[in-house]
Amino acid sequence: MAAGQVSPAQEADAPAQGISTINVRSTLVVVPALVKTKSGALVYTLTAKDFTLTDNGVEQKLTLEDDAGGQPLALLVVVETGGAGGRQLDNYRTLPAMLDGLLGGVPHKVGVVAFDGHPELVQKFTPHMDRVEIALNNLEAGDPKAATLDALAFAVKVLSVQPPEYRRAILLLSETIDHGSTTTLAEALRAVSDTNTVIYSAAFSSTRSDAKNEAKKFSQPDTPGPPGGCMAKDPEADPNIPENEVAKAFECLNILIPPIRAAKLAILAGIHGLSRNTPETVAHLTGGEYYKFDNVKSLEKDLATISNHIPNRYMLSFHPQSPQSGIHALELSLKDYPDLKVTARSSYWLEPENDGKP
Repeated sequence: MAAGQVSPAQEADAPAQGISTINVRSTLVVVPALVKTKSGALVYTLTAKDFTLTDNGVEQKLTLEDDAGGQPLALLVVVETGGAGGRQLDNYRTLPAMLDGLLGGVPHKVGVVAFDGHPELVQKFTPHMDRVEIALNNLEAGDPKAATLDALAFAVKVLSVQPPEYRRAILLLSETIDHGSTTTLAEALRAVSDTNTVIYSAAFSSTRSDAKNEAKKFSQPDTPGPPGGCMAKDPEADPNIPENEVAKAFECLNILIPPIRAAKLAILAGIHGLSRNTPETVAHLTGGEYYKFDNVKSLEKDLATISNHIPNRYMLSFHPQSPQSGIHALELSLKDYPDLKVTARSSYWLEPENDGKP
């Protein structure tokens, strides 16, 4: 089951009249993790007992899937063709030769999404790389916008219908700053955390003027709650997030309880990060990796590194002890290996129960 997804309520056999029905909620959260030494060498020899994971501050019991690197892979290539992305089309056309390394020797399907002010699926998922090559070679420059958050929300939906046995990954090539998305920050953070999709980002820099203009659209709150208390209206609330969405994401109870309070701090950190560098932030939120590129040579180097990392992740999972709806902050660490570096997703979103409604 995909991370963050909740199975429908399951009922026992029809009970006799007068006996209440017991509903069971089953949630499985998947946490892909990459472990490296200080020098960058990959570490393959750890077990589930070597890891410690907390969900909203509460330690969880982990399981480790054997040979996760042999699972089939669904990869969605998401490329910016609008804005400054129109000048990167020649670099994109070299991608087919680089994708073989990312896919490895496992069964795979690849799709292509191009975006400017709007995302478009230009190649449906296919195992035939010649079709992917044609799609990338036929890309055209789009409008002046680069709606990265819209494209990612669209891409996650496209990937969500892939078979559950497939690992899911997005390769995002875009500039650092979002231009023109209608997807709100809350929706974007929810989309990228409500899935077991790992996002790998390679980005080229936005201009300084673009970065300055876009940063003005984001608030910079310093505290996890409004000054008047959790039930007060926040005078510094982000105008891009409707008040009802904030209420759903940050319930008063969640703000007041210290372990859960970290979840809101994680979201605020994500909001701040999205204002500075969208592809870097979403990569870190999902446990992926972020690189900058200036030309074909640097892009090739970045993708070669990613190719080595994709099949070598530990596939950890757990059933939350307290599956409360809303955003959850994750923290993964190693018990006895302080010198090793762990990369993993930092959050997930749990949908509320439907109370038996269809």
